[in-house]
Amino acid sequence: MNIAFIGLGNMGGKMAQNLLKAGHTVYGFDLSPTAIQEFQTAGGVVSTNPQDAAKHADVVITMLPAAKHVKDVYLGDTGILAVLPEGGLCIDSSTIDPQTIKDIAEVGKSKNIQVCDAPVSGGTVGAQAGTLTFMVGTDEDTFNKAKNILSHMGKNIVHCGDVGAGQIAKICNNLILGISMVAVAEGMALGAKLGIDPEALAGVVNSSSGRCWSSDVCNPWPNISENAPASRGYQGGFATQLMLKDLGLAIEAAGQVKQPILLGGLVQQLYQQRCLQGHAQLDFSSIIQNYLPDEA
Repeated sequence: MNIAFIGLGNMGGKMAQNLLKAGHTVYGFDLSPTAIQEFQTAGGVVSTNPQDAAKHADVVITMLPAAKHVKDVYLGDTGILAVLPEGGLCIDSSTIDPQTIKDIAEVGKSKNIQVCDAPVSGGTVGAQAGTLTFMVGTDEDTFNKAKNILSHMGKNIVHCGDVGAGQIAKICNNLILGISMVAVAEGMALGAKLGIDPEALAGVVNSSSGRCWSSDVCNPWPNISENAPASRGYQGGFATQLMLKDLGLAIEAAGQVKQPILLGGLVQQLYQQRCLQGHAQLDFSSIIQNYLPDEA
């Protein structure tokens, strides 16, 4: 199958490589020369802009930082909906607000192009291993078509409901993730201050009731989880600024339905502080450095 992949960053680049490994022809575009080079080395076909990639494709996958980028790629001057043939399928794996993808899907429907949201969970480790969870918002028929493609990049493909439901699932998941990472950072920092070996503490937590993804797969203390960003200087993971964005999406959505978000608001401020300190590009697990800057 011919697939266009727009957005080849820390997540998208690894996802596109799994599609290449599965034998698909992938036309890719990204603004980063480094990302493009890695994609090309893996066997991808480099495109000059999103439309150039989409005009060759049966399926378009987008993995972009924010709603404004998604709108531009689909609906802008070089928007892909203008060149994708009827019957095409678009899968947006970005994390954005539910209304934006609903609006794009309406435009796609008018052109007989299916558009669905399929944000992901699993981080860069899951993207590389092809074990991501996809939260898909669309009708049943489109879900079945998308699932065949997404299965090359993930193990859990979940149909959450109509268009936009995937984004709802994702922002709720990342609300929990952001809170849990701060909780693990506080616990690990406290343990270290009290004198327990961090590796021993992590071993206890991960075999006890405190275990979660943030303590096990992505422990914020260096060299606890071998493949975690904390073990490589907090590089190449889920950027702090992206966690801040996702928390903002959750809090904005909560405000629309008058749902209290108490811990989420506090954690949002912590990640805002982290960004203001100049660490926006580091993995969000680097929040532990605010608790033990000299040790972690």
